[in-house]
Amino acid sequence: MIPPGLLISAPASGTGKTTLMLGLLAAFRARGVVVQPFKSGPDYIDPAFHAAASGRASVNLDSWAMGPDRIAGLVSAAAGADLILAEGSMGLFDGVAVPGEMGTGASADIAAMMGWPVVLVIDVSGQAQSAAAVAKGFAMMRADVRLAGVVLNRVASARHEALVRAGMEAVGIPVLAALPRNPSIAMPERHLGLVQAEEQPELAALLDEAGRFVAAHLDLDALRAAATGTLPRHQPLPIRPPAMRIALARDAAFSFVYPHLMQGWRDAGAEILPFSPLADEAPDPSADLCWLPGGYPELHAGRLAANAKFLNQTRAFAARKPVHGECGGYMAMGAGLIDASGARYEMLGLLGLETSFAKRKMHLGYRLAQGHLPETPRQRGHEFHYATILAQPDAALARVTDATGAEVPETGSYRRQASGSISTGTFFHLIAEAQ
Repeated sequence: MIPPGLLISAPASGTGKTTLMLGLLAAFRARGVVVQPFKSGPDYIDPAFHAAASGRASVNLDSWAMGPDRIAGLVSAAAGADLILAEGSMGLFDGVAVPGEMGTGASADIAAMMGWPVVLVIDVSGQAQSAAAVAKGFAMMRADVRLAGVVLNRVASARHEALVRAGMEAVGIPVLAALPRNPSIAMPERHLGLVQAEEQPELAALLDEAGRFVAAHLDLDALRAAATGTLPRHQPLPIRPPAMRIALARDAAFSFVYPHLMQGWRDAGAEILPFSPLADEAPDPSADLCWLPGGYPELHAGRLAANAKFLNQTRAFAARKPVHGECGGYMAMGAGLIDASGARYEMLGLLGLETSFAKRKMHLGYRLAQGHLPETPRQRGHEFHYATILAQPDAALARVTDATGAEVPETGSYRRQASGSISTGTFFHLIAEAQ
């Protein structure tokens, strides 16, 4: 059986749900409770923090990009754990206007499907009893979503806490914890979210502190008792790997790969051969395909441009075998990348793409892609970057639309090499093949 679970969510981004999630994972782990983390939505940064705090790989669940059978299969990763904690994205009910595979991408969809009660984190700074109106509205929004209670975050004083608790009591909302401000456990951020887990040398100490802080202010036994939603274990749906031997770029510049994809590739028998472009490593020549994931090449453009082994041997690989890039990997496959200071650096040149961060423009949202090539099936994914596209001269890889069906100009592109091998790239990150 799959253990019971809870969904950690909030009315909006920036309320402290990630800090609470990491503190809970660390606190339960310190007690010997095995917790399986999940992330609702397409975020590819938070799962690495979940894994560091819990000791178990975190898995994305997405109601827009995935069907119920795929989600049920992925939740089976919790087999053997004592408890499930899933972190929501944005606000609890935030999603797109047009449903996808099973919903709008809202965290509430996952809570309803799995029967996980919601722990609602409310930033109560600047308000008191009025916070109860927010909580009451969230409790009433959907009949199939149940609140376990609220966690009051950024409480200013004992008097402030008493006023907020009085409001919650008046509307019948349980208060699970009241957390004072604690800047010592704040996570540093950059333009795509938190600074990556692997880039924070003091992460272990920060997680320990977050665990102690949460344990001191929250009844962990009561929270665990509020979890519900046990299910029978489902067989994960197969995920078709792009090749059977995959050279995968993996370092601080190229790290955005959804954990469920890599596990699905391995389950299908594929072998993943990691290499680090930042360390001037090149794809294993015995690989069948090279995959350059998203990440932050714009922060390391000068170093990448100086790594002759990476550039030359990847170009040689591409002359014989396929190379695919997603978002940051797609930018690295292009002719050039201009960083935030305006300096241009030569990239791999496998495609004609030119991108710039000198003038940033946000691109964000779900994507549905119908490939123009037989080897590019219909896919669902997500795009999030700040690059300005200066040139995208190669043939379009796919017809890409957003969640409303509107055409998206960032179609991805491809180029046949002289040998007949193909280089392809997209700005969106693949989540799942579309049904």
